[in-house]
Order: sequence, then C-alpha cells, then structure tokens
Amino acid sequence: MTSDVKAAAGTSAGHGPGSGPAPMRALVCRRYGPPEELAVEEMPTPVPGVGEVLVDVRAAAVNFPDVLLVAGAYQVPVPLPFVPGSELAGEVLAVGAGVTAFRRGDLVFGTVPVGAFAERAIVPAGQLAAMPPGADFAEAAAFGVTYRTAYHALRSAAGVGPGDWVVVLGAAGGVGLAAVDLARELGARVVAAASGAEKLALCRAHGATHVIDYTTEDLRLRIRELTDGGAHAVIDPVGGEWSERALRSIRWGGTFVTLGYASGAIPAIPLNLVLLKGITVKGIELRTFGDHDPERERRDREEVLELFAAGRVVPHIGAHFPLAEGAAALRFVADRRALGKVVVDVGS
Repeated sequence: MTSDVKAAAGTSAGHGPGSGPAPMRALVCRRYGPPEELAVEEMPTPVPGVGEVLVDVRAAAVNFPDVLLVAGAYQVPVPLPFVPGSELAGEVLAVGAGVTAFRRGDLVFGTVPVGAFAERAIVPAGQLAAMPPGADFAEAAAFGVTYRTAYHALRSAAGVGPGDWVVVLGAAGGVGLAAVDLARELGARVVAAASGAEKLALCRAHGATHVIDYTTEDLRLRIRELTDGGAHAVIDPVGGEWSERALRSIRWGGTFVTLGYASGAIPAIPLNLVLLKGITVKGIELRTFGDHDPERERRDREEVLELFAAGRVVPHIGAHFPLAEGAAALRFVADRRALGKVVVDVGS
C-alpha cells in the first residue's frame, strides 16, 4: 500500500516513509460504495506536524456519516483513498511542534475528519481532550460526535430549558440517545420516538418521560396528547416520513432542529406550517458549527465535556467489532441495527 491514503486531517496525512515508524493496520476506502468495499491494509504510520498529536488508537466509534462518506454520498466528499472514522480514544505516542497540552503517555479522546479506523491516527491538538478518570476507551471514543451534536441542537439551536417538552426522533440511535440524556440533564421532559420494544426500553432507561413507537402509533396525535398541547422542540437526526408528523406536533413558537437523514430520505417541510405556527427550523452540522459560531461552540463543548467528566452522561455501547471486522461495523450502522453507539476495538 502506498502512502497516499488520507489517514487523518491536516498536512501530515501521508507522512511516514517506509524507513520511519513501524507500519500500522487501517481500514481503507479505495473506491466509493457499500461498506463491504472496505479492506484492512498495512500502511505507514503518520508523523505529527505542527500542532498535531499522534495517537495510538484503542477504540473508534462508528457514525452514520461514515457510511455516507464511504458511499461517496456525504455533503462534503473525501477524495480517494482514505481511512474513514471520525472519533477515537487512545494514548498519545508523539506530539508535533507547538503542542504543549499533551505529552507521550496521556490518555485522550477526540475527533478527526477522517482517519480513526486505524491503529494510529493524527489528531489536531485542539480536537483532543484528556480522558476523564474512570472512563474507558470505548465510552470516550463514542462520546464526542453524538453528544456534541445533540448538545448544540438542544442548547444553541433550540434553547431548551427546564420543563420544556422535547421530542427526539430515532431516539435509540447514537445522536438520538445522546439527545435524550442531555435533554434530561437540561431539565426538559423528553418524549422519545423509536421503533420496537427493545429500543423504547432503552430510551426509558436513559430518562425519557414518555416513549412512542412511531411504527404503530400516530406520532403527531400522541405527541400532542403527551405534551399538553405540543412540543417545545423536536430533535430530528433521521429525517424521512416522521419529520413532518413531528413538525405538526410542535406548539406555536416551537423549534424544529434537523441533524441528519439516517432514514435515507430528506423530508420536504410544508412552509405553511412554519408560517401558521410561528415555528423556527434550524440545522446543526458539527463540522461547520464552530466556524460560524465559535463562542457558542466553545461554550457548548466545555459544558458537555463537564457532564461527561462528572459521569452525568455516559454513551451506551450497543455493539463492539474488532478492526478486522470494521466493514461489518459500518454495515451494522447502515442497516440501522445499532442501539446507541457501535465501537471498533482497535488496540489493546
């Protein structure tokens, strides 16, 4: 394998000649398509550049956008070839020039645009945090993307406060379950919508006030019944046919937050409903939120990390896969079989 594979963000991707550090294994995407196109290959270990950290990856979490990137269907495509994966946890192996916050041996977790499904990865120092005492690598790897996305949606987009009624669609998935956890911590009352008894039981265990099976119940009517006339906010990471029904359940002046389309269908929203009910429709995309609103992004990130460090919110890990079965992990998420987060156990 050649060193042209993008193993992580930043200019150091592709560093690491054969005479340098020992090679590593990585899950590589060489052509767009289904997860089954991915293969574990050997590649050179990257070298950290200015402001970067080399992490010995112990665990990496799977997110639905990983599936879209591999398929070439994400809003911002990644040029081939590349190593997918956006969140990880592990041990610092080396730091680049200018990095003072971390040193070799520190246990850290963080996010990268790509590169997490590898034994080692380059991470910008600003995207790393120290692992809280007592947290394990899987929990730390599974925390960043979903909990930060959900917190931005609740705190900055919807302005959720104590006593508000918050409806979460796809509530047993990664972002959905994070939203249930965090809305509870913000003092809101949560209506969790999902399909099947197992998923609904998981939502109850995470503090949902009410649950709705939207495959057997009338979503709009049940929300209005359970919330005394309508939701203050709807958090929607799935899209599809349920979005409009949830939108119709919002009370006057409420907020609808769209976070993604795991259902595979981007919904069309009737704007007359927005007009007549005074609804605010917002979107949050983790990759760009900090570029456009750095102050609130920093505030939200610090607050949600405090909740994790205090043990107030802990990701639910529904399935583990070894790196050799990384393609199967993405297929598991693509088929919407995940409860909470799916983690790839990379190292020991």
